[in-house]
Amino acid sequence: MTLTTVLVIAAAVWWWHYRRPRHGAGASADARARALRTPLVRLADALGIHTRAGALARRSAAGAAGERRTAARLAPLTREGWHVFHDLALPTGRANVDHLLVSPTGAVFLPDTKRWNADHPVSIRAGRLLHGERDVTGRLDGLHHETATVSRVLGVPVTPLVVMDGPDLHGPHGRRTTRLELHGVTIIPAARITDHLRRQARIPGQRRPADLAAAVERDLPAHTRRHRT
Repeated sequence: MTLTTVLVIAAAVWWWHYRRPRHGAGASADARARALRTPLVRLADALGIHTRAGALARRSAAGAAGERRTAARLAPLTREGWHVFHDLALPTGRANVDHLLVSPTGAVFLPDTKRWNADHPVSIRAGRLLHGERDVTGRLDGLHHETATVSRVLGVPVTPLVVMDGPDLHGPHGRRTTRLELHGVTIIPAARITDHLRRQARIPGQRRPADLAAAVERDLPAHTRRHRT
């Protein structure tokens, strides 16, 4: 085997693992993690040197794993007549929609997976979202933007949801709860998201589910196809 052949094979393996486009749940977060893990960052990780890029890559990889777990939980809904989509691009900007669902009655839901440290509970206090004692209300801004944009594209109301993968939810007096509401966003533990959606599916929508699914496929393509890393 010549040196040229070895280099070609090495380049192909590198592209397959780090640069090839991937699609589906968690694809965009995985792409961010791969882009951040440059050879220098991987070397620093191997030497135990902490870098900001390395930390961001680990966070993106954890987020991708959370999105894949949510996708696995949502998968049974397809057998019940739901249309389920993952990792979609918005018409403008570089933001992505983690998951989008159209119920058999035509209701549209936009679940956003949050993979946060399980050591600290999530709660609402004085109209603010807290993770432990840290105010993380601003982390819902992206979800509000995505929901408004998708609603405008499809021409129907869209219900935003946070799928909390990791921490417990605490209600008043620090008691564990299975649901929080803040500024029009419902926050649900990841393990309960499918049951919650089934209950909400009784709400009738404004357009036929098949028409909405066709509009999603036409106007909201896979994020990794529109934005190549």
